[in-house]
Amino acid sequence: MASIAMNYARAFAEVVISLKLDSNRVREELQSLVETVSGSAELRRVWDSPAIGAAEKLRLLDAIAQHSGMETPVRNFLAVLIEHGRTAALPAIARQFELELNQRLGVVEAGIASARDLSPEEKSALERQVEQLTGCKVRARYDIDRNLLGGAVVKVGSTIYDGSLRGQLRRFKEQLIEL
Repeated sequence: MASIAMNYARAFAEVVISLKLDSNRVREELQSLVETVSGSAELRRVWDSPAIGAAEKLRLLDAIAQHSGMETPVRNFLAVLIEHGRTAALPAIARQFELELNQRLGVVEAGIASARDLSPEEKSALERQVEQLTGCKVRARYDIDRNLLGGAVVKVGSTIYDGSLRGQLRRFKEQLIEL
């Protein structure tokens, strides 16, 4: 399943890059479609059913695309998945697409946890610091973790940058123990 997701994701990322589409809009539309399909057992049954013809499935897709204002390339990509019986793999394909597109655009995803809501200026400054550390543009997701006491913890891939007060106290404790 992973290679299937990777193949479709690479192909769609190539389309997005070559057509110079708004990558953020494409991401949002694809994610919205994943949520729609995940939230509708009826839609999944229709798209996964071999008893329902491709033409009927595509008419349903067209209705969804028209209602949501979906970009034509996104609609066409979903049509390919329907025609090849790959709609069940849509969540995996969408996640792999995110990774592939980020790689091609030189973007890293960062999960940032802080003890409180950060102001837009603080978020911007933090993202600039992460960009300097990684050498890549940053797409950040923010969460609140009251256990941090202060500061922030940034996770980029498998690397964690701990600038929290809790982390500083833990490091201070370890230094005291070593004495």
